[in-house]
Amino acid sequence: MDEGQIQVANMDVSESKSKDLAKVLTILRQENHFVTRLTVRQLVGFGRFPYSKGRLTKEDESIISKYIDFLDLTNLENRYLDELSGGQRQRAYVAMVLCQETEYVLLDEPLNNLDVARSVQMMEHLRRAANEFGRTILTVMHDINFAAKYSDKICAMKDGQIAAFGTVEEVMDPKILTDIFETKIEIINGPYGPIAVY
Repeated sequence: MDEGQIQVANMDVSESKSKDLAKVLTILRQENHFVTRLTVRQLVGFGRFPYSKGRLTKEDESIISKYIDFLDLTNLENRYLDELSGGQRQRAYVAMVLCQETEYVLLDEPLNNLDVARSVQMMEHLRRAANEFGRTILTVMHDINFAAKYSDKICAMKDGQIAAFGTVEEVMDPKILTDIFETKIEIINGPYGPIAVY
């Protein structure tokens, strides 16, 4: 960033201590390189580190179980990460992020390497997490139709700049999307809202 300021919950990201920021914002990067000889439960437990510093309490264990169950990982919780499919591993990472219980969650390409069925499942889990736990979840993705189906608002970027920001209905506009994607896009009304057709 060349100029300006990024704030989360009135905290300047560049000036705040990591331990304080970790209690309001969780980030899941596109590439995650955890030791694969961790079990799912151990990985999800990392989400409690800002609170317990590695000494898990009974409350932490209960919270870990809550998110393992929420992401349908109960039958996999004692399996090692390198024994899981890509979709199962991605759900475990998201469980870890949610287990941190921050108000804001930033996910970079959470659908990366997932097939359509697993992508739908992941977005349904994230939508439920936003609704049930009151989280603000920001996802970076390239599929405008996934964004339109599961989002409250869309921030569309082009060349490193915000090209459009607003509700799904405001951004899912043929002129706006044609300009952003540099290809002719039309919008049709589908059973769950607007769909971009190209």
